[in-house]
Amino acid sequence: MWYLAFEDTPLFDEDFQAWVHGPTIPALFYEYKEKFDFRPILKEVEKPEFPEEVQKFLDELADDYFFLDAYELELMVRREDPWIKARGDLPRDEPCRAIITKESMREFYKTRVIEEE
Repeated sequence: MWYLAFEDTPLFDEDFQAWVHGPTIPALFYEYKEKFDFRPILKEVEKPEFPEEVQKFLDELADDYFFLDAYELELMVRREDPWIKARGDLPRDEPCRAIITKESMREFYKTRVIEEE
């Protein structure tokens, strides 16, 4: 989401869905659920190769967020407009497969980029 806001282009084509616990890419969820179930992912997983400037951006982003635990991250994203708008009037605990559009993410995070500058 942040890369989309800063660079105006997504890092990948897949869409996030507005699941109960936050934005989720279903294919990734099921891939890691099959391998790890609900256990922590403690071993190294195969990492995609990114251009150097993208990797630098991701490393800086990780420095900002890796100190947060899963619960804190969940609370944070469930308070943000893209997730809220995609879910519409559904209760927070209602299953949902609605797409969080890239445009809604771009708009929301771009305003946050401007606020921080």
